[in-house]
Amino acid sequence: MDNKQKTTIIHKLTQVLLPTLTVLGFALTAFKRPDLGLSFNLLAQIFWLYASWQAWKNAKQIGILISSIIITFLLIYGIINYWFL
Repeated sequence: MDNKQKTTIIHKLTQVLLPTLTVLGFALTAFKRPDLGLSFNLLAQIFWLYASWQAWKNAKQIGILISSIIITFLLIYGIINYWFL
């Protein structure tokens, strides 16, 4: 598999999993399951970070990348705070 095919697969996965995991995370939080909501939102951050990296690389959208990094750290803190403290 060449680099272009790998990129296409990553793009397709991102287009499906980014909104799916994000909406699921918010929905679980709204339905009083913040433990699972935080977890699914953290999984979504993998795709948010990839998409924001691409936005920064291709369109110089640094704000999206900075926001994604900060939100990732907040979600990690939330998981540690909720699950372990």
